[in-house]
Amino acid sequence: MIDLKNKGLLHGGDYNPEQWLDRPDILAEDIRMMKKAGVNVVTLGVFSWSVLEPREGEYHFDWLQDIMDRLWENGIHTILATPSGAKPVWLDETYPEALRMDEWGRVRHHGVRHNHCPSSPAYRKKVEEMDTRLAEQFGNHPGLLLWHISNELGGSCYCPLCQKRFQTYLEKKFDGDIEKLNHAWWTTFWSHQYQRFDQVEPPFANGETSIMGLNLEWKRFTTWNMTDYMKSEIQTLRRLTPKIPVTTNFMKLYPGLDYRMMAKELDVISWDSYPRYHNDYESLYDTCMENAFDHAVMRGMSKGRPFLLMESVPGAVNWHAFNKMKRPRMHKLAALQAVACGSDSVQYFQWRKSRGSFEQYHGAVVDHLGRDDTRIFLETQETGEMLKKLERVSHSLVKPKAAVLFDWDNRWAIQDMKGLSQEKKQYEQTCMTMYRLLAELGVEAEIVSRDDSLEAYAFVAAPMLYLLGDGTAGRLADYVDKGGHLLATYLTGYVDKDTLCWLGGFPGDGLTELFGLYSEEIDSLYPGDKNYVKFDDESIGEVRDFAELLRVKDAEILGTFTEDYIKGLPAVTRKQRGTGAAWYVGARLDDASLKGLLEKICREAGLSADPLPSNVERHVREDDRFRYTFYLNYGSAPAAVKASGTNLLTGAQAEAKAVIPPMDGAVFAKSI
Repeated sequence: MIDLKNKGLLHGGDYNPEQWLDRPDILAEDIRMMKKAGVNVVTLGVFSWSVLEPREGEYHFDWLQDIMDRLWENGIHTILATPSGAKPVWLDETYPEALRMDEWGRVRHHGVRHNHCPSSPAYRKKVEEMDTRLAEQFGNHPGLLLWHISNELGGSCYCPLCQKRFQTYLEKKFDGDIEKLNHAWWTTFWSHQYQRFDQVEPPFANGETSIMGLNLEWKRFTTWNMTDYMKSEIQTLRRLTPKIPVTTNFMKLYPGLDYRMMAKELDVISWDSYPRYHNDYESLYDTCMENAFDHAVMRGMSKGRPFLLMESVPGAVNWHAFNKMKRPRMHKLAALQAVACGSDSVQYFQWRKSRGSFEQYHGAVVDHLGRDDTRIFLETQETGEMLKKLERVSHSLVKPKAAVLFDWDNRWAIQDMKGLSQEKKQYEQTCMTMYRLLAELGVEAEIVSRDDSLEAYAFVAAPMLYLLGDGTAGRLADYVDKGGHLLATYLTGYVDKDTLCWLGGFPGDGLTELFGLYSEEIDSLYPGDKNYVKFDDESIGEVRDFAELLRVKDAEILGTFTEDYIKGLPAVTRKQRGTGAAWYVGARLDDASLKGLLEKICREAGLSADPLPSNVERHVREDDRFRYTFYLNYGSAPAAVKASGTNLLTGAQAEAKAVIPPMDGAVFAKSI
């Protein structure tokens, strides 16, 4: 298999020459400007099906061959996409079963994208035919670096084909016993028992949406079905081109698919990053830290290898509520952040803006002006030069000793539960807050799922772990027994994998013994409600949104509530167990109080908690010989940081500290 390790840091993005085949002058100019911008890779063919196969069985590959040849002659690799992200109109006319059905049971008309039924045999057959021909034509091309499966896979289909697959999936999952399903989904409630698996429908918008187990299992099935479809493409390409690795581009914390399931089938993890920079509701630092969390999610799925930033934008997108331009120096900082977090690429959608249609105003390296002296082009060129200076960082790894547990199943179950404050659950934001506060303490965190091994981490934060899968509780207990420090919060361990409540006390499945307590009630607070936690060091923390009435069995009480009917009752606890400790926070605390607790846990866990200056982000990558420390300053003032080694961006030496200018970054290399 091609080893991307020897390719350095990739710089480029989506290129759509099929839109310009009548303009050879533009195609020639593109290559000239790509070289000027330091581009060494482009992605081709993402939405090219109607040009590659304008009529069924009539293939036109000459233009693609010519483009790939010319790119390679100029030192530019190709990531070649399969064009299944949007199908041509002739396919829907000939094979209407390929059309999706929406959650209201309506067949969608042809159009837009992500519009195929993943279960359709006819659609899969046409995709296999296309992928086979692409692999046969281009599989041995010297410029081919990577296969890109479809594009931003997503959505779900409720058609009869998918319904039948869902029923078969359920029958297998529940061992052919409908009563196992009825028990797991508690269908005696509202008299919803099933007698046969073929009676079970997906959760149509105008149908059955009141069974939590059904809703969750449909989401799991959608992931399984889309993954099965993706695997069908991968199998074709691997059979014909076994040396070419495969990827598909993920989308942030996309809610419709469990990316951790899909990631198992890929050779390389890649994703598309489009933060809402310069908004009016949060600081730039907060925006960037959310993006760092997203990078960490992708890194956590990358199997000990770097991931790829497949799409970003050097200017503005066209689909945010406010499509604001990146301010000067922001693009370079965003690119540096991606590499700092473990990416071996910085790539864009798109190279050149389209003249028409939906994304004609989406940002690009080359604007409708067509010039190479625009602000955006020059900043892209500067980014290319920066990446060349950082080439030695390629294939080094980020190796965190702390982790935050974020889980798609848990996320879906929390979103669907009927309880608490519907608008204040904020599971994703709670995980991001844990990540950000650790980062402010100078502690790098990985993002893991409940099924991942935890043995590499001295500290694991598992906020709002509402759903416990089979074996989750046992793995957490084993982690603590062997010396790990585990932090859990309110809403931990309320339901099993099928969303049935645990009996005998929350957190369930034996976790009451691990934490030495149980939760008797959980209260939702209005914004105007006030409560606080008084810690054993006399500090006071503010409580927001949620508070549990906890009954301690054998845990140490570190903080108690100060108000209301829970005044004096425990809010924060710690229990020593084995050679580790299990910590519990029974309320949503303000950031300062939670940060103080995290610092205490990190120090006890043996992690170096060294708070960073405000608005500064730090990450460390390592290879066999060197440690690369990245600093990014999002503030308006210079920031002094601890640093030693050679700044790869300037060549300057640092002995013990350095100053990072505002809206700038540095990378210090030091031998290990």
